[in-house]
Amino acid sequence: MFDRRDGTHMRSVMKRASVRILALLCLCATIIATPSTRVRAGAVGQIAADVQKLDATDVQKLDAATAFVRERNARDYAIAPGGINEGRYVMIGGIEQWITIRGEDRRNPVLLFLHGGPGDATNPWGYAAFRSWLKAFTVVQWDQRGAGRTLGKSGPSVAATITIDRLTQDGIELAETLRRTLQKDKIILVGHSWGSILGVFMAKARPDLFSAFVGTGQVADPQRNYEVAYHALLEKAMRLGEPRAIRELKDVGPPPYADGRGYAVQRRWSNLFEGADFFIASMVGLALNAPDYRPHDINDWFDGQVLSAERLVPQTSATGALTAKALGGDFAVPVFVFQGADDFTTPTSLARTFVESIHAPRKAFVTIPEGGHFAVFMKRDAFLHELVARLLPAIRVRGSSRTPGSTSRL
Repeated sequence: MFDRRDGTHMRSVMKRASVRILALLCLCATIIATPSTRVRAGAVGQIAADVQKLDATDVQKLDAATAFVRERNARDYAIAPGGINEGRYVMIGGIEQWITIRGEDRRNPVLLFLHGGPGDATNPWGYAAFRSWLKAFTVVQWDQRGAGRTLGKSGPSVAATITIDRLTQDGIELAETLRRTLQKDKIILVGHSWGSILGVFMAKARPDLFSAFVGTGQVADPQRNYEVAYHALLEKAMRLGEPRAIRELKDVGPPPYADGRGYAVQRRWSNLFEGADFFIASMVGLALNAPDYRPHDINDWFDGQVLSAERLVPQTSATGALTAKALGGDFAVPVFVFQGADDFTTPTSLARTFVESIHAPRKAFVTIPEGGHFAVFMKRDAFLHELVARLLPAIRVRGSSRTPGSTSRL
């Protein structure tokens, strides 16, 4: 027990912690929706003022409810005996980096998932998002350099090393480690959004490590991305008869923009038209109730999104050195792009053109009906169906007498 002074101190600590959590929730949604802007101080201040109304009993009840949900999630998303469920740090690129390995059958193909963001590690909530995949694949999730628990371990001193080239090398080192420790000849590579850029460079650099590359929310042409997305959004808004969207989009006009406001408008309406606002809320809820996560892990997750965006967005934006030519060209592994039919963040039309333009031993472009930029998560069962129906047969036939550089559609 504690005396009255201890109780006053404890309430103060809990209130400050609540302010921090809610402020970070607001920040997370802002980073995902509008990475080139920052949350308004006034909005956070209002949230903080509201949180001050909480007392010790409020926080204790909330903590008890969270503990209940966390225990339930640990039970509901558990792996049965005989499977694999590991989480550990591995030495990659001179620093310790966090990975998880989950699957129901160790004989299944290993799938390395490259998260987007940049810096938006999937581990805090991926225990739920990928649960249905674990019958067919052993899924590896990796908190990349500068993200999630990897950032928590290294600290922000690694900022200068957060580059496309360094993360590509990190990914290759990880694939080599997985191949050796899980006793697999090759690894399946799946990259979402920023992860699709990373996956392209990994697959090109070391095709011997990978049986196939699958992109989703595929970044295809950074120079044209926002321009194409703008016109697709305006067309969608007019088709839906959404006056506010039409007004705001016409007000900022097509890119390039002098400041972050235009990009913020685009991201807001792409998220709303894709239904991603609900997904983002569920993602944060799952992270806060992850079985083995605590507040400092959530803080590292949010901080990683800020740091990674600061370092990588300039390298991958329209003003950076990344071009459609650098992403396209020749691949020595099968390439698949499973894209949401209504992706207004990395436009579906550009992703289709990307697949049509490349050369690969085998390639296919597939749209996920009613899916947007987050189709891999929001339509995960449909995505899994495509993985099983199209990817696995391609892996089985690879190595047959095909003409090098030929392509086929599944």
